[in-house]
Amino acid sequence: MVIRLRNKNRKTIRLHVVVRITMLAVVALWVGSATAQSVISQDVKNGKARYDSLCAGCHGADGIGTEHAPRLADNPDLRGRSKERIHGTIAAGFPASGMPPFGGLPVQDLDDLSAYVRSLNLPAGESVSIGDAAAGKQYFWSGGKCSSCHMVHGIGSSIGPDLSDIGARLSVSSIRHVLTAPDLNITPGYEAATVVTKRTGKTLHGFLRNQTNYDLHLQDMNGVFHLLPLSEVASVTKDKHATMKPIDLPQTAMQNLTAYLSSLTGVEPGALPAPNTTPGPSAIEFDGILHPKPGNWPTYNGNLSANRYSPLTGINRGNVDRLLLKWIAPMPQLGLEATPIVVDGIMYFSGQNQAYAMDAKTGRTIWRYFRPPTPGLVGDASVGTNRGPAIFRDKIFVTTDNAHLLALNRVTGKVMWEVVMPEEKEHYGSTVSPLILNDTVIAGVSGGDWGMRGFVVCYDTATGKLLWRHWTLPGPGEPGIETWGKEWPRLAGGSTWLTGSYDPETDTLFWPTGNPWPDSDDRDRPGDNLYTNSILALDPHTGKMKWYFQFTPHDTADRDAVEPPVLVNEVYRGKPMKLLLHADRNGFFYVFDRTNGKLLLAKSFLKQLNWATGIDSNGRPQLATFSGPVATRQRKCPDNAANWSSTAFSPVTKLYYLMTIEDCGDPSAPLGSKEANGPGQRVLKALDIETGAVKWEIPQPGPLVLKTWSGVLGTASGLIFYADPNGAFVAADEKTGKILWHYDTNVGMKGPPMTYAVDGRQYVAITAGSTLLSFALPAQPTIAANKATK
Repeated sequence: MVIRLRNKNRKTIRLHVVVRITMLAVVALWVGSATAQSVISQDVKNGKARYDSLCAGCHGADGIGTEHAPRLADNPDLRGRSKERIHGTIAAGFPASGMPPFGGLPVQDLDDLSAYVRSLNLPAGESVSIGDAAAGKQYFWSGGKCSSCHMVHGIGSSIGPDLSDIGARLSVSSIRHVLTAPDLNITPGYEAATVVTKRTGKTLHGFLRNQTNYDLHLQDMNGVFHLLPLSEVASVTKDKHATMKPIDLPQTAMQNLTAYLSSLTGVEPGALPAPNTTPGPSAIEFDGILHPKPGNWPTYNGNLSANRYSPLTGINRGNVDRLLLKWIAPMPQLGLEATPIVVDGIMYFSGQNQAYAMDAKTGRTIWRYFRPPTPGLVGDASVGTNRGPAIFRDKIFVTTDNAHLLALNRVTGKVMWEVVMPEEKEHYGSTVSPLILNDTVIAGVSGGDWGMRGFVVCYDTATGKLLWRHWTLPGPGEPGIETWGKEWPRLAGGSTWLTGSYDPETDTLFWPTGNPWPDSDDRDRPGDNLYTNSILALDPHTGKMKWYFQFTPHDTADRDAVEPPVLVNEVYRGKPMKLLLHADRNGFFYVFDRTNGKLLLAKSFLKQLNWATGIDSNGRPQLATFSGPVATRQRKCPDNAANWSSTAFSPVTKLYYLMTIEDCGDPSAPLGSKEANGPGQRVLKALDIETGAVKWEIPQPGPLVLKTWSGVLGTASGLIFYADPNGAFVAADEKTGKILWHYDTNVGMKGPPMTYAVDGRQYVAITAGSTLLSFALPAQPTIAANKATK
């Protein structure tokens, strides 16, 4: 007999042994079957004997439970508990429920009992399975055709539950029971039903993924979601039996299949060996991202130009004052910075190591993915900053706090592939929302304030295969290395933590880079320190650089260039041009010819700026002189003039809208003093892109709260949405800056606003603290309702 063991490193060990099956050698057996056999330790054997004499009368033979006491085998409350914790429970008992305390037993007896009870709840992946897993795999993928409904490690179908980690979730006996009695083991969210709609009489059959007194979510057998209010449902008929038929196999074949499923303990980091199966009918192709359908918001900024300006006009200057909060969705994380994406009525959202699919009309959760925060991280990575997901075909892409990139199935929410983006551990994190280009996914990393080498990286969306990596710091012998002095700047920053933009006309990817490290200590980094504080124009197919522009050479005041690179086509000074707009943290507004990187305009958008007197014809800042104790370029003037938050350009007004900070502090002053912080004020500004002049502005009264960086959203109806530091969500007229509506959340808002439409109704969404809010106009009364009121 061949027995396969899984060691701590999840490597398979094959043992050729002869085993005599006895009651003492069976752990967590399903009654009447020989599904699992274990090489049992002495304490488990002893514990089994003590259990039979003390506990079996109430809890049943082998822990299957009786009418007097609950089952102990395959008990979800016991799975994952340590032997020590079970020891304490047995010793204390549950007197109120009739279980006496057993604290009077010898300690060794309690230890043995605890070991046995724990063995009854071990996941299959930690147990010993009889059978040939390779033969079981062959049956799963071929003879049994299980992959026609189920997915494993990114391959197969997403109609039914993903089985990639079934060996980590269920015991051997539970797996056997699921296979032989599926009617008794329906996975939550996969109860089959037939739904008939009222208006069309259409019949839908699939899985009830979610149902309330008000609506239901049905996933049909093609993997397409139908989000239906119950007012539109004529009938719901639940199937009498599970969709999966009981599997009736000879004992050896069943043991083989169980052994294979037991070996499935989750997706490990690394690219898939081959592409997964063809995406279903609900898949979104790249054209749907490059040219979004009306109402969809399929990428971080709504479109790949990074211009957060929506064509939707349902909410306009004439009705915005009637905007109402329609739903809220709390998330278990403070200070959300993510932007949700919406495709065909489904919203996808992410936070620290988590992602959600939700009904965009109600905020109701369809599925949730979660993994615990990674211990030992620093900076943004340690607080789990995340700016949102990306979508392509059958996948949702999110980055994790420790700089992994995950591809989740958009129907099940399960991991299809996972890759580790950094080549070395260092102080990497990732806060970026990935960017989809054709059939590739591009992402960046954070950690530049703690020591790392920044990069932009590109993967194949189907498999996670690495296609290219562009380092933001030059290596030995590469162009730009001469700007760093004698030492190779291996960990000198240049992080890439904000989503870039893409120009299909020139087929160019634009990505901003962060500051050098150490931030203020430049003793070991003389020179300009390329390519920090820059915009990189990259070939999206190879990652090779076409051109670059550095905004703040040799930065010592943390004035990174991680602000949106917005792409617009406009008649500029009488000539049609392809432009790139960028309001930098250094306080200057820049306009480029994006085809070649030629600088067309550089002008300060602040009232207070003392580190430079201007930008010369070559694009270099002209440093100001300062007679005080601190060099001018080190003074915090400005401090965060602009930041990562979204900006917008209106093709109607020809104005560029951004949230700014007028602040001029002194870093040499004592921490917390007025001199260190400056009076500070946040100001929404509208800039003329031809001159850089401020056409109108809205000062934000109240204390300067640096945690409020929500950005702006523009719409074709003439509205600008933004958040003020007092916790109000606001709409203003894009032509005049007149405030037309506001909603008091009383919470700092860090995520940029976005807008979408479902069934012809426009919504506007934003995060406030740990909550996602969605607003819409009151529903229009139906004709029948109008007649009833007359």
